[in-house]
Amino acid sequence: MPTQFPAMGGGDSRRTNVVVVSRPMSDDVKRLDEAPLNLFHLRTVVLSGVGFFTDAYDLFIIGAALVLLKDQWHLHKEMVGLVGSTTLLANFVGAFLFGRLADLLGRKKFYVTVPVIMAVASLLTAFSPNIWWLLVFRFLLGVGIGGDYPLSAVMTSEYANVRDRGKLVGLVFSMQAVGLIAGPIVAITLLASGLPHGMVWRLMLGLGALPSCAVIYLRSKIPESPRYKAQVLGYSESQAALSDSDATLANRPVVATGKVSLFQFLTNRKMLLTLLGTAGTWFMFDYAYYGNSISTPQILKLVAPGANLLQTEAWTLIVFAVFAVPGYFLAVGFVDKIGHRRLQLIGFAVMGLAFLAMGIFPGVTTAIVPFLLLYGISYFFSEFGPNTTTFILAAELYPTSVRTTGHGLSAGTAKIGAFIGVFLFPSLSTALGLRGTLIITGVFSAIGFVLTFLLPEAANRSLDEVAGQEKVHGHSYVKQVPNRA
Repeated sequence: MPTQFPAMGGGDSRRTNVVVVSRPMSDDVKRLDEAPLNLFHLRTVVLSGVGFFTDAYDLFIIGAALVLLKDQWHLHKEMVGLVGSTTLLANFVGAFLFGRLADLLGRKKFYVTVPVIMAVASLLTAFSPNIWWLLVFRFLLGVGIGGDYPLSAVMTSEYANVRDRGKLVGLVFSMQAVGLIAGPIVAITLLASGLPHGMVWRLMLGLGALPSCAVIYLRSKIPESPRYKAQVLGYSESQAALSDSDATLANRPVVATGKVSLFQFLTNRKMLLTLLGTAGTWFMFDYAYYGNSISTPQILKLVAPGANLLQTEAWTLIVFAVFAVPGYFLAVGFVDKIGHRRLQLIGFAVMGLAFLAMGIFPGVTTAIVPFLLLYGISYFFSEFGPNTTTFILAAELYPTSVRTTGHGLSAGTAKIGAFIGVFLFPSLSTALGLRGTLIITGVFSAIGFVLTFLLPEAANRSLDEVAGQEKVHGHSYVKQVPNRA
């Protein structure tokens, strides 16, 4: 039963009582924590992962398309940077907007909405009549992609068991590896087909709609998160376990709501420190990662000026396939054994050293083989490290009532870092050269390493334990109700 405390001060006869809901974790939530891996876990991972494959494909294919667009529409370097980074800037809008809405109104409806936005926007980019409309449609696409970050991560983490949570959320993120591979394969295939370049870049962008369309219906069949029902909406144990098809009168909250205002979130010291850790590390990483990943064709052109577009795309594919993909899947296999925070520290350390080595040692940026080796090492430890762990940690360090808000703010802030990295790359590489640009990337990696120490270790701990659920909800589960005495 809720405990009532009289409101302090004043002689108003309409004084209110503060109702604080304090109850132990429900048996249903405990069963989620302790459940063995099953087909439903796999289904959730696949549906979230396909969305994330689309995210990766749509974000990275623009790098290849820009090489063609630059010549066709005679784009100057500032416009190249803007086209490559607009989607990333929009990610902040989408991640924060849908992350916040998912905490206020529920996960499921927006879990279905974001792939619709991505599918429509991908098709529209393929039919862009000029550069300005392409920017508008890429921005819309970015809003959908940004929204998919907190929803895919949190839907998976809230259904996951304790022992395999890092693995399951990491598997969702590892679909980025498939998107990374798909982009160069599509680009190479279309370039080798002999089709006009004006059609090739439109096909590259438009094909991103296919995987989004494939998951819309199936996502609509995933039930709402039981953790959200029990811990935020206040459903009783049996009600939280009901499927969405059991929409009867019983499916109503029976206790005070556990929703938390954005003001409460941003004025809670514990939440702010966690946000500095999750958003700060992710910002530093995304500056380093996206600034190079989306600009990889341009980087390889600087290293080997005589290479044609087909060669640079082939080298890109080699780096992604030989270094990045194994990094993703080894991270999935070992993240729960090594530890989520510890793996992030390892990854930041080695990728930072690789970037610094490329920038400091003369001759590396003019010889393709040593450059590809160090560049590949940086990719391996990006995936076997912060690219995977920033996504996982932001989905487990916040209480249920603000979990998608925290993840959305972290992912959105990260994409501002990515935007800055991509937008500035053409100008920085001109002003400082490739070596200077890579040294800056190494410094950002070092800052990410330091900020990681703000975060607790989350591996093999329940979501409620990691987030301090009882303590935070002692503040958050508060509702003003009339005193009927």
